[in-house]
Amino acid sequence: MSSRLIGVGVGPGDPELVTVKGVNALRAADVVVVPVMDTGERGRAEATVLHYVPAEKVVRVVFALNERTDRERREAAWDAAGERVAGMLRERGSVAFATIGDPNVYSTFTYLAQTVGELVPGVVVETVPGITAMQDLAARSGAVLTEGTEPLTLVPVTAGSAVLKEALAGPGTVVAYKFGRQAGAVAEVLRETGRLEDAVWGSALGLPEESVRSAAQMDGTPLPYLSTLIAPPRRAGGRGGKL
Repeated sequence: MSSRLIGVGVGPGDPELVTVKGVNALRAADVVVVPVMDTGERGRAEATVLHYVPAEKVVRVVFALNERTDRERREAAWDAAGERVAGMLRERGSVAFATIGDPNVYSTFTYLAQTVGELVPGVVVETVPGITAMQDLAARSGAVLTEGTEPLTLVPVTAGSAVLKEALAGPGTVVAYKFGRQAGAVAEVLRETGRLEDAVWGSALGLPEESVRSAAQMDGTPLPYLSTLIAPPRRAGGRGGKL
């Protein structure tokens, strides 16, 4: 019988936003792996998982989650994590990997699955979709992500604000992930493209320290790393004007 690796999206942090299918997958797995940074503090995925499965079933595996400059260190962490999860699969048969958001959207699970696939021939890799931060922020702020024929563009700002500026020059709503450290540059780009007043940002969604505010309130002070931004287009023509 083939071993199974299941990437389970557990949403942006609010335990109530884990899907029924996600909870069932976590509980059915022999072991649930949660990613942690090498500093050891509990991450959002782990905190969410512990609402649904007992702590003795959860295994913490270190990833260089925020490492972007030292490629050798980052890949060494991926290799070590892959080796450890591969060992669990050989012993247990079914491993769920919990990831914030969705396992197919900017997720560490992608790299883990590639590594494990090479180490465990025949392993079955599955994913359970999760609610994303942009969906949660839209719900909490009242922002409408798309109407009619509008496109939706999602960009990470980890490589700089230029990619965001290029996206904002186009049509439709633009969502930016991981922009907190460049909040000042992001605010300036929003101002230059005429999108500042209608944009909204949020962090720690669904958690006690949640913050949801207008982008016009950004003063250049760095924000939490996992902050999310929604910049909708100007909509004219009334109801159905974008059809």
